[in-house]
Amino acid sequence: MQRFFSYRHQSISYRIEGEGKPVVLLHGFGEDGHIWDQQIAYLKAHCQLIVPDLPGSGSSQILSSTSSAISIEDYADCIHALLEYEKITSCIMLGHSMGGYIMLAFAEKYPALLTGIGLVHSTAFADSAEKKQNRTRGIELMETYGGQQFLKTTIPNLFGPAFKQTHPAQIDNLIAAAAGFSTHALQQYYAAMRDRPDRTHVLKSNPLPVLFVIGTEDVAAPMNDVLKQTHLPLKSYIHVLEGIGHMSMWEAPILLNQHLLVFIKS
Repeated sequence: MQRFFSYRHQSISYRIEGEGKPVVLLHGFGEDGHIWDQQIAYLKAHCQLIVPDLPGSGSSQILSSTSSAISIEDYADCIHALLEYEKITSCIMLGHSMGGYIMLAFAEKYPALLTGIGLVHSTAFADSAEKKQNRTRGIELMETYGGQQFLKTTIPNLFGPAFKQTHPAQIDNLIAAAAGFSTHALQQYYAAMRDRPDRTHVLKSNPLPVLFVIGTEDVAAPMNDVLKQTHLPLKSYIHVLEGIGHMSMWEAPILLNQHLLVFIKS
């Protein structure tokens, strides 16, 4: 069921489905909460799912700031405000890609609210110098050609080669679904991702169970980079998905659903 609450004078959209243990699902860049629809359909019989549209995505208004750029920490504070609004005092939090960066910022600031965390095709590393340059170049390209053209170019690269070849219509659907994004919102996300710090210290010796979902064909969160982080928590659940890129929610939904359920039940 779709709901709204006010955060920093902006309307933020979210859905709550199911009952039981609260589980927050955070989407990534160029997506909204609907990226999790196949997971929601499967998991809602087992837990209570809280699925926001991050500010500037889906039905949520963009955050504005007169003093500085919007940061990953700002998005984490928005999720904290949502949990306070819904009177949720503990939850599992799972983040896809940029959603994983937000989850780690949340875990750093509000660890007492968490009983488990998960990185779904995401990383605790900061951007490399080269990646930072690419983010800045991306912001400039969006300024010149618009955010929609940028997404049309970049979204297909998120999928593994096999899925890209056999499911072009689904990729086109995702590109079409992203048509509602403003260029400014996309630039805001890119700047926040570029400027985020390394958060491997959040994982190191963390007593919470930590889920890692890794695609062997993921170019956005490369397998070898993420595997280096899996030894940091005290308890890791590691799932390497063969032939999958950055988007197992669509590329391997049945497998992902099973892994998420086992983690949630644990």
